[in-house]
Amino acid sequence: MSTLLETNLPGVPLHARGKVRDVYSLGDKLLIVATDRISAFDCILPTPIPDKGRVLTQMSIFWFGFLKDLVATHFLTANVEQYPDPLPGFRDQLEGRSMLVRRAEMFGAECVARGYVAGSGWKDYMTTGAICGIPLSAGLREADKLPEPIFTPATKAMSGHDVNISFERFREIADSRAETLRDLTLRIYRKAADYAASRGILLADTKFEFGMIGGTLVLADEVLTPDSSRFWPSQTYAPGGPQPSYDKQFVRDYLETLNWNKQPPAPPLPENIVLRTSEKYREAYRALTAPGL
Repeated sequence: MSTLLETNLPGVPLHARGKVRDVYSLGDKLLIVATDRISAFDCILPTPIPDKGRVLTQMSIFWFGFLKDLVATHFLTANVEQYPDPLPGFRDQLEGRSMLVRRAEMFGAECVARGYVAGSGWKDYMTTGAICGIPLSAGLREADKLPEPIFTPATKAMSGHDVNISFERFREIADSRAETLRDLTLRIYRKAADYAASRGILLADTKFEFGMIGGTLVLADEVLTPDSSRFWPSQTYAPGGPQPSYDKQFVRDYLETLNWNKQPPAPPLPENIVLRTSEKYREAYRALTAPGL
């Protein structure tokens, strides 16, 4: 099964290489390529996950289309033949895992919506009885559903971790757009969560990134993928502890069994963990969109 750990597009300026995506600069446009890299504990692992990049790209494209009545997006096309030269010559690296998008001026914070108490939200609640300063009722269990979804913005720390911030701090970053971004984030979350529920999946939480193109607010980057969202199968949902999820849970669980200090270099993954993780990504795609991968 072929995988792509890193792109190589001679003659095309590299804009950024992240944990998963390679981004190339094309004037007022960007080419975003989702590789099969996977990270855990802020370390990129040496072992790629088959189909991961294709799943992330195709899911984002699906959601951009699904949400088009709610918000404009930066997405232009995923048809390699419509890419500017010399990109069509790199079809073997780009097909199915890349998007041509408009360049946006991004806000410096992630817009997070939570419908359940999980992850860093659960840790915050256990410590303070609140999430991002939003007080919650006492006695909630891990993975309990919240009465209403909440907006809990975050920023990136130097270490690469997401750090929850208050709405007051978010307002300093987003300025006059803060309330608009909060309300839009929650509307998108509710629409996506209702749809996911109809497909047997609970959308526990998710993060969005927004930017401006001219005077237009746009949804950008990846959208509602297993890398940016916590998806739980509804049939196994049982609040009171961690839930099975459609993401890299198998990878994290495996790494926790090793005598590894969570510093680079990260250890390679055995084949059974790679295959189970790859299948989880494909399961999420099939459940939320349609058979095809």
